[in-house]
Amino acid sequence: MTLHQRIYADLERRILSGDLSPGDRIPFEHQLTDAYGCSRMTVSKAISELAGRGLVTRRRRAGTFVAQPKAHAAVLAIPDLQAEVAARGQTYGYALLNQTEREPRDADEAELAAGGRLLDLTCLHRADGAPLALERRLIALKAAPQAASVDFQRLAPGSWLLTAETWTEAENRISAIEADVAAARLLGLKAGAACLCVERRTWKDGQGVTRVWQTFPGDRYDLVARFSPGHTKDIRI
Repeated sequence: MTLHQRIYADLERRILSGDLSPGDRIPFEHQLTDAYGCSRMTVSKAISELAGRGLVTRRRRAGTFVAQPKAHAAVLAIPDLQAEVAARGQTYGYALLNQTEREPRDADEAELAAGGRLLDLTCLHRADGAPLALERRLIALKAAPQAASVDFQRLAPGSWLLTAETWTEAENRISAIEADVAAARLLGLKAGAACLCVERRTWKDGQGVTRVWQTFPGDRYDLVARFSPGHTKDIRI
């Protein structure tokens, strides 16, 4: 764990445990700099990540405060597509279309890579022989170095990550999109057909592990979540 990740994790733990309550001001940056014996930039990076996760809000000239909790429309776990397809009584199929190890290409990818390289994978999931999802996934090899030696021709990356890599935080973003020509061809659709895109990011103690985009034909996928105020009870596709 780098120093900024340690600062992030320490503050996150205090917030989630209730030691710091909504509205409380976290220590000033100069106080954290003295406490951890680091630069102002290191502290600022940790606080920026907390702000990006919605845990704190920065107020000019006033400091940084623990954010008020927000209500979300749904609570979603991370599904294993192979297990979900099997649970519906269908035959699961999988094909790896492309795999490349490379350097990050932009700021978002550089943040995920955290100074390391990325494994860039494209694959297709099927249910009873029909295309179910086109997946494009980035794995940070610094967070999951063993991914470089996994045979993803045989094993779907999402299934492997769920069993091999623990995660402490995840974010789902769901949107309606139109299939471009390449996606439509692989999914057996007409270009411009309605699709559901699920974008997911996972972190482990503040360090990015993976980012994935899964594109589903609109008539073959839906999300059903049963949840209570404390936890999700059931999710199916």
